[in-house]
Amino acid sequence: MGRTTGRDADETRRQIIHAAARLVSRRGSSVSISAIADAAGVSKGGLLYHFASKDELLEAVAAWLFDSFRAAVYDAAEADPEPGRLTRAYVRVSFADGADEAAAREMIAVAAQLMYEPRIQQLADADGARWREDLFGDGLAPEVVRVVLAATDGISAAPLWGTVLSPDDVRLLEEHLLDLAAAPR
Repeated sequence: MGRTTGRDADETRRQIIHAAARLVSRRGSSVSISAIADAAGVSKGGLLYHFASKDELLEAVAAWLFDSFRAAVYDAAEADPEPGRLTRAYVRVSFADGADEAAAREMIAVAAQLMYEPRIQQLADADGARWREDLFGDGLAPEVVRVVLAATDGISAAPLWGTVLSPDDVRLLEEHLLDLAAAPR
């Protein structure tokens, strides 16, 4: 399979990462490079041109998950100048992402599969430490940040186990968390 006309290197890399994420979510991190290449519409050699090893590709998938979420939160916080803006954006983005239960389950499955890779666990730990620094430095009381994050992260994992809260409950919870994370007066 030759190079796909009209697709630049960055787009090809994105396509490979997205294909890898889909397959890892369904088959686990043991999915073959060949299967990922087929799903991405590139040759195995083409995939290996962009990612020298499967480990490098899996790290790129993890980085994409972390970076996409971080970018969405920072974009959502951009128009909010008040203290707590990142925490409120974290809530909004997390709840929006969780609204599509199938997509949320897929991303949770990818993350769960990748956490067994030691280098990716290190990336996750570093990302978590960065979020901790950013969110606890966001201008809200630490006890508020802890409660808001625990509830938000909990609702993000709900699609794994079956959603207990009704859509109205989820909407009300989001409103309550945003109220808790309101800028101090």
